[in-house]
Amino acid sequence: MEPTRTVHRRKIFLCLLLVGVMFALLISRCAYLMIAKADYYTEMADDLHYRERTIKAARGLIYDRNGTIIAANKAVCTVSVIYNQMTDREKVIEILCRELEMDEDRVRGLVEKYSSREIIKTNVDLEIGERIRAYNLDGVKVDEDYRRYYPYGTMASKVLGFTGGDNQGIIGLEVEYEEVLKGDNGLILSLADAAGVEIENAAELRQEPVAGDNLYLTLDVNIQLYAQQMAEKVMEEKQAKAVSVIIMNPQNGEIYAMVNVPEFDLNEPYTLLTEPEMELSNEEYVRQLNAMWRNRSINDTYEPGSTFKMITASAALEEGVVSVDSTFHCPGFRIVEDRRIRCHKTTGHGSENFAQGLMNSCNPVFIEVGLRLGAEKYYHYLKEFGLLTKTGVDLPGEAGTIMHKPENIGEVELATMSFGQSFQITPMQLITTASAIVNGGDRVTPHFGLEVRSSDGGRIERLSYSVEEDVISDGTSALMRELLEKVVSEGGGSKGQVAGFSVGGKTATSEKLPRGNGKYISSFIGFAPADDPQVIALITIDEPVGVYYGGTIAAPVISDIFEKILPYLGISKEST
Repeated sequence: MEPTRTVHRRKIFLCLLLVGVMFALLISRCAYLMIAKADYYTEMADDLHYRERTIKAARGLIYDRNGTIIAANKAVCTVSVIYNQMTDREKVIEILCRELEMDEDRVRGLVEKYSSREIIKTNVDLEIGERIRAYNLDGVKVDEDYRRYYPYGTMASKVLGFTGGDNQGIIGLEVEYEEVLKGDNGLILSLADAAGVEIENAAELRQEPVAGDNLYLTLDVNIQLYAQQMAEKVMEEKQAKAVSVIIMNPQNGEIYAMVNVPEFDLNEPYTLLTEPEMELSNEEYVRQLNAMWRNRSINDTYEPGSTFKMITASAALEEGVVSVDSTFHCPGFRIVEDRRIRCHKTTGHGSENFAQGLMNSCNPVFIEVGLRLGAEKYYHYLKEFGLLTKTGVDLPGEAGTIMHKPENIGEVELATMSFGQSFQITPMQLITTASAIVNGGDRVTPHFGLEVRSSDGGRIERLSYSVEEDVISDGTSALMRELLEKVVSEGGGSKGQVAGFSVGGKTATSEKLPRGNGKYISSFIGFAPADDPQVIALITIDEPVGVYYGGTIAAPVISDIFEKILPYLGISKEST
């Protein structure tokens, strides 16, 4: 009997010991949580009793160079529901469907979803928001919000870009300068009980939002609107697929206008320009939206054609392989290896000097000039001009040059490159390079951003951009200005003349690939005054119908634009 009792006592002792150890551990754990982790769990408890709602910050405004607002904010509301606070869900569903003009199944799904907060609709007009607020529906919140508003509608749509439902930039300058414009959101903290129901008459805690900074652009509303009007006119007259115009200051890279018609309505950016004949698949709808939003001036490349002859001419003059008086003969073609490359004048220009070759836009002359330079030197100058890198323009999605690799440039490739074929660049790249050729030899960075100002005007940050000096000598630049002025005053660019002003420039008519399809891009690049350029402009007309020569249909558009904007920019007519 005695051994059995002893074993029994030991079991009881062990059980008590185990209970004691567990109790001691429990006491230690409680002490740790109550003392060492007190702040942490107090904070967690507080969080459980507060409901958080965002107050969106006002997005920074965008101004043109003259202080005209071109991207503003419109006060709107966001309507949301809190599941645990609604006392009459059917009434909430009925009123929200009616006031917000939403489908009942959609609203019911959101109202009956168990979550801390469910957004029913954003960008609600203030008047509608006030009506909903007046119903005093339990669990329905109407908070202040902002929606982007563009007072000029379609103006510079592919440059400015637009914002999404969260007020974040989607394309264009809106996304490029997102960090400048977005601001810092605020918060509303409302006290709630453990069930998530707001405590009546409890004060709300607010952290006020901070508005984004304002952005001032080099763009000029008046120049932009007039250029867009001219582009739309020639597009309609020539039944063209698209027309792009870039106008900038060649001395510093400030862009006054960038037109890409057809433009779209920035206040309705998801509405296609033409009503589709049949219902589109989601994939096709997105494809058409992306095409509509595409900025052809920087996103698309093309063969520049004869406008590129000014680059070949500059390189040849700088290298000394040709002079203004160098003589050439054009029989209407040039044979390079096994290729017969014709001139646009099939009967030939006959004997001509280099200046006349540029005025006549003679392919055989520029083939000879390119061959004199040689592939290695030609490629060197392409690099010096910055043509092998992007311009650095402050817009997203800039395309790069599509160029032969140095080892793949034979005589045929060099011949076609010399007059602007067999490679592709963007319009932005062409006008930037042309600016360096006529401004004294400095490659500027094209840009829209001028300065950033805080919303209260107390802080101003002037934006700066890099300049690569002396890509060609001042002497070569001066000579090119003189030669290009003759192209307009005496040569193929004569329709680019402006009464009272000296204009330099170059025309082009480039056939689109595949060759022989009858589709062309007509273009003209012009600058004024010719001896001291203060403005440079490039127009490209994609697939014009009928007459398609750049000198005939593109040059007159720049002439009309210059006639209007040169006096506006304070450039005086020349004395005669």
